[in-house]
Amino acid sequence: MSDNNLVYILDNKVYINLTNRCTNDCIFCLRNDKDDVCGQDMRLKTENITSHDVIDQLKQYEDILPAGLTFCGYGEPTLKFQILKEVAKYVKEHYPETYIKINTNGHGNIINKHNILPELKGIVDEVSISLNAHNEELYNELCLPKIKNAYSEMLRFAQEAVSEGFKTTMSVVSGYKDYDVKTDKCSEIAKNTGANFRAREWIKNGY
Repeated sequence: MSDNNLVYILDNKVYINLTNRCTNDCIFCLRNDKDDVCGQDMRLKTENITSHDVIDQLKQYEDILPAGLTFCGYGEPTLKFQILKEVAKYVKEHYPETYIKINTNGHGNIINKHNILPELKGIVDEVSISLNAHNEELYNELCLPKIKNAYSEMLRFAQEAVSEGFKTTMSVVSGYKDYDVKTDKCSEIAKNTGANFRAREWIKNGY
């Protein structure tokens, strides 16, 4: 079994921390301020993991898996897309009642150089995408993306998720210092995309 903490619990639901790498370096990200979530270490000792490592740890939480599983950690889960698929497929095969969600920055297609969404049909129920800003300028200021056209790629990913029939949510973090994230405009972007919208207040000390 891996020494990494690949699975953690939050609000009695299971979360998977596949990687600490990300194509964004958001200035409000919790990982800039602390190493843990509710005392659970989120810093991976190595990125060299397998789906079996994740599944071995998941088996410890069989009793609460039906409450839901989310791919969300201190990095962008679609950077480990093959592992994500293998784990999601395992869960759906062994715990079919488990609702599976991916929290993503929406860069999965450009990361993997193809449209990954069709491969997630039947094994993922919901895609939650970090919109984070009402325009590209503010997005770049807040998210410090490491790839070109990150904002437009994220919007395109959201459109494709809706088109593929996934329950899709676009989210923003508001209340971070003096950054004026216009939630009404962000809500309109989500509505025009066909997605749900969620605004959550920035939590200073995280969980």
